[in-house]
Amino acid sequence: MHRVELTSIDGLRLEAAVHLAGERGERGTVIQAHGINANMTEGGMFVRLADRLADVGFTVLRFSFRGHGGSGGTQRGATIAGEMLDLQAAVEYVADRFPGSLSIVASSFGAVPTSLSLPWLGERLDRLVLWNPLLDLQRTFVHPELPWGKENYGPDQQKLLSTQGFLVVDDEFELGRVMFEEFARYRPLDTLTASNVPTCVVHGDRDTAVSYEIARQAAAVKPDTDFHTIRGSDHGFDTREREDEAIAVTVAWLAGSDQGQA
Repeated sequence: MHRVELTSIDGLRLEAAVHLAGERGERGTVIQAHGINANMTEGGMFVRLADRLADVGFTVLRFSFRGHGGSGGTQRGATIAGEMLDLQAAVEYVADRFPGSLSIVASSFGAVPTSLSLPWLGERLDRLVLWNPLLDLQRTFVHPELPWGKENYGPDQQKLLSTQGFLVVDDEFELGRVMFEEFARYRPLDTLTASNVPTCVVHGDRDTAVSYEIARQAAAVKPDTDFHTIRGSDHGFDTREREDEAIAVTVAWLAGSDQGQA
């Protein structure tokens, strides 16, 4: 693994790391897109996943979105549109250096810029894996239906957007007014289900933050999509055993879907 730096089209510096493919050959490249209030390690899961994927022949790029981790920008200034530019920077970095098949693994909120970028990605993207994907912004944030959303984005919290210009998520991430306004406009569920890219969705069935049912229903209607349930898991795969299950499913699915590029 070695550290690299990406630059978004609007000039922000993004921290990143590359895990080069191991001795088994080159199967393509995997980009990892983390969730909100996380960074390119995704609590350590992305590092372990990257190492496992490198061992079976994939090159992996991890990066932190703007306003997260060691990347430029601020928490309050982060936007969905900006994250789409960050993902574009990652895709273009990979295209310049690691030609071949491209896959993306997106966790939680990382599914938002990823799904919305699918029309732009088009045939460049060979495979997609979504962990606990956030697909309906209205039902998660604007009119929250689950406990985590009600706690962090309920009416009292939303009032802070007009008085102080941001609200605090999980007592640590300052989510700004502009991103919240984007929640009413973007529909990642629509762009995901309209895409034909082969997809694997991995979701815990006790998720109190992001709807398991919305993800399950999306997988049922989207073409060429597999769905794997992590039994008993809350958001983020809440034990090491469940994390390892999600990682193992992801590695097996990506490696099993390999088209034979050497």
